Amino acid sequence: MKRSQINEIIEYTIQAAEQFKIPLPPFAFYTPEAWKQITEQEVELVDNMLGWDVTDFATADFTHIGLTVFTFRNGNFKQKETYPKPYCEKLLFVRDGQILPFHFHWYKMEDIINRGGGSLKLTLYNSTKAGDFADTDVVVKVDGKRFAVPAGGTILLKPGQSITLAPGQYHQWQGLPGSGDIALFEVSTTNDDRVDNRFYKAQSRIPEIEEDTSPTHLIFKDYAKYIQYV
Repeated sequence: MKRSQINEIIEYTIQAAEQFKIPLPPFAFYTPEAWKQITEQEVELVDNMLGWDVTDFATADFTHIGLTVFTFRNGNFKQKETYPKPYCEKLLFVRDGQILPFHFHWYKMEDIINRGGGSLKLTLYNSTKAGDFADTDVVVKVDGKRFAVPAGGTILLKPGQSITLAPGQYHQWQGLPGSGDIALFEVSTTNDDRVDNRFYKAQSRIPEIEEDTSPTHLIFKDYAKYIQYV
């Protein structure tokens, strides 16, 4: 992805969050210079990958296949004594019609909550030991109600609704075209997107960045480059 595109995407999402009346914490607005000057008092932001992330899943087609993430809080797989939080909270911003490719998580259980905007269409499969789609029913809960969805079946989440997804459950979603952008929230167990995503087809979760301009906001991949003590 081009840095100029990432800058535009984050600015779009900041403006959308304001329209959705989703307040963001101060570190959502840190400039690269501000990140350079943070001290060990804020090391949790870096260690636990808090802040912005943008990905097009190596498709070069963000508008069609992509996701914008802001992580508010998270635990840490590798530093459980330092960071004992067993939970994570994220804003997942989905553009009108945008797709998140099929994937499951090895460890993470998550609730995906439609906080407003359009409707979200999820397509579900169980996974086999070989990582293929299973032909068995997928058991999920929507707002606490149990559903058995046929393999490849769909569920539509309207604003206010939520779904619980277990490890090993393949899911793809799409913002229902024409229904508008969607502000999703994810409440989950501790998450590390560097190691806990298994895509059905090979996808790159962390973007390669073409530095065609300077960053206005950092994504978590940038932290090691900009923050002195990392």
